[in-house]
Amino acid sequence: MAETPEIRPHAIMIPAPYQGHINPLVDLALNLASRGFTITFVNTKFIHHLLSKSHKNLSDNNNDTDTDMFSEARKSGLDIRYTTISDGFPLDFDRDTNVFEFWEYLLDGFIVHVDELMENMVKSSCQHMKPFLIADTFCTWHAKIANKYNMVDVSFWTEPALMFALDYHLDLLRKNGHYPPPKEDTITYVPGVDPISTKDLMTFLHESDITMEHKVVFRAMEEIEHADFILLNTVEELEPKTVPALTQILPTYAIGPVNLYTRNFKISKSLTQETECTEWLRSKPPSSVLYVSFGSFAHLKGNQVMEEIAHGLLLADVNFIWVVRKNIIIGSDDATDLLPGGFEEKVKGKGLIVPWCDQDSVLSDPGIGGFLTHCGWNSVMESMCHGVPMICFPLLHDQPTNRKLVVDDWKIGINLCDGESVTRDEVAGKIKRLMCTGGFRDESKKVRDVLWDSLDAAAGGSSDRDLARFLEDLRAKIHA
Repeated sequence: MAETPEIRPHAIMIPAPYQGHINPLVDLALNLASRGFTITFVNTKFIHHLLSKSHKNLSDNNNDTDTDMFSEARKSGLDIRYTTISDGFPLDFDRDTNVFEFWEYLLDGFIVHVDELMENMVKSSCQHMKPFLIADTFCTWHAKIANKYNMVDVSFWTEPALMFALDYHLDLLRKNGHYPPPKEDTITYVPGVDPISTKDLMTFLHESDITMEHKVVFRAMEEIEHADFILLNTVEELEPKTVPALTQILPTYAIGPVNLYTRNFKISKSLTQETECTEWLRSKPPSSVLYVSFGSFAHLKGNQVMEEIAHGLLLADVNFIWVVRKNIIIGSDDATDLLPGGFEEKVKGKGLIVPWCDQDSVLSDPGIGGFLTHCGWNSVMESMCHGVPMICFPLLHDQPTNRKLVVDDWKIGINLCDGESVTRDEVAGKIKRLMCTGGFRDESKKVRDVLWDSLDAAAGGSSDRDLARFLEDLRAKIHA
């Protein structure tokens, strides 16, 4: 009598269409595929087009349908497929300038495209595979789609547990008069959250009017109530009160940092062509280079900040790599034009200015001694994974809250300034303090070890344990 083939889990994975949300979901996809899962990773056609241009140097008129970001992973034996869907707009639609219109459609119209994809995938699914959904928490349709197709619903939170707890308990903030906060005050009543100042809340919570960010967060928190599992890209040892508190009320699993699971795979996931920095870094002494980057999405407000940072780097007289990406200031196609006259000539040999680079590769280089960052969670995680201390200059969204963790809780960085304006003397002073003080580097190395140990089964790592618990619970749910 023939044996009944084992049911194989098939994860259909859909990120929010931004670099900072795509990267960790790609890492999670590779991790699950290496554990025997079948994966179908879904990008929008626009994101796919950016990937194709970045890695094949295609012009806007070239056909990019043959680009597959997981082709190398499949050569390693992983069963990981790749497909695309429309986001409802033509490729030449400016999603940054028209962000309100774009997100309005993502909230209410995009589900039509996902529905069509899911219907086709479920119909064509092999009888020995059981499809389930893993979607970014800010894909605010995931529970509806999972319910319609009777699929297990996994929501992936790409920010710290602290952010999740604050978003989830917005009703408590509202009830206690801290949303929006009338003045600076201390919040002491959110379960699992140590006392936190209102100045450290996410930027949208300081807005009296309902913004698009409010709408997205509100909808995401409504949808999360129906998820079967919630994965957090954080580590319990770093958030020892918040993670257990969330586990008491929701099916949460802290499995971060997901970027460390996939160190052996080289995946082309950058939406912008990268400049190679390795050779330049090799010419510099250990821990002598400051890396400066404000991520893939955040915008500086006005030329003044660019000028003051540039002059601060000159005053600090430090080796540096500075990512000056296109449109870092809204409306500027080439932000290097905003640098002070003669700046690039003055820093020749000491400074490398690039439009984009492989950040994880740069931060892992022995030459890097510090990171001036906007405090996006991926950047914070990557910096911690390599023991690099930070100068924090948050700009929007979760970044002020992430700064609070870096500076106040973990003591692995310093605050650049209070507010959005900054002076060159502040910049120079903070750079010298960070780069010349061994204490920050020592604390950063301790946190680095905590992150790596969290994935070590032999060391009883919490993230390894939570991942194993998630996989066991997931398989039970799928087979049920």
